[in-house]
Amino acid sequence: MSDHGHRLERLADQLRQEIAGMIVRELKDPRLGLVTVTRVELSGDLRHARVLVSVLGDAEAQAKTLEGLSSAAGYLRGEIGRRLRLRRAPELAFILDRGAEESQKIEALLQKLRGEE
Repeated sequence: MSDHGHRLERLADQLRQEIAGMIVRELKDPRLGLVTVTRVELSGDLRHARVLVSVLGDAEAQAKTLEGLSSAAGYLRGEIGRRLRLRRAPELAFILDRGAEESQKIEALLQKLRGEE
């Protein structure tokens, strides 16, 4: 992996940690449920960041949480720029990470199949 690739990876991990911490400690939006920041994907030019989140709850809880996160994106972006000393902090787009949900479904199916054997 190139130096640029390593830098992107390191910065994405720093963003993930900062955003996760701010969500827990600083955001007081009642729409926010139990959120885990699973991954941050940065564009090559560092202008955009896809923030993948896992949200505990049903579809309504997930939608409300995404709404709350989206409304806080400007605040989070400003704080990230300041805290990580970025000349230009990336635009944040919050996206539901369905990976954990899909894993649970697959595991449940496998358990069911094992029980039938």
